[in-house]
Amino acid sequence: MPKETRKQEIIRVAAKLFKNKGYSAVTMRDLAKAMDIKAASLYNHISSKQAILQDIIIAIAEDFTTGMQQIMDSDTNSIGRLEQVIGLHVKIATENTDGLAALNSDWMHLENKLEYYLKLRNAYESNYLKIIQKGIAQNEIKFVKPDVLMFSMLSTLRSLYLWLPKKEIVNQQELTESLSQILIKGINK
Repeated sequence: MPKETRKQEIIRVAAKLFKNKGYSAVTMRDLAKAMDIKAASLYNHISSKQAILQDIIIAIAEDFTTGMQQIMDSDTNSIGRLEQVIGLHVKIATENTDGLAALNSDWMHLENKLEYYLKLRNAYESNYLKIIQKGIAQNEIKFVKPDVLMFSMLSTLRSLYLWLPKKEIVNQQELTESLSQILIKGINK
């Protein structure tokens, strides 16, 4: 694994601070202190706190967009696609818990990139809804209101960042299978 660049380290530490304190409460001094450097040194690697937030959120939103496009292009049924969506959320949540917290809690603080982020999020949710609607139309999924089903699933998936830090070791495959069992097949015997 290649060594982390200073900019990557700044982004990683900032994501953790944003998760713990909230974007608005974190100052560049807080970030510098957490990295044990002078605040002025940060500006050799990044232009602003806003730029850091944008880097964190847009990178994750683009990962979700790319993953969803691969899922939409896959040659599988709606249930298989929903399982892939769950796997995508598990992968991103386990690999970037702090960044996902910033995406979920601080996206509204994006300035220049807010419109772009909302475009990505809306396209993602539109594709998610299409998977559910197609599954209902093809009798793979029982008829329920598609938007309620999507909201229910996404509520669980988007909050993984809250639960994951409480676990010492997470096996992505096992978690994906367990969540698929619960969210797709239900808990009935």
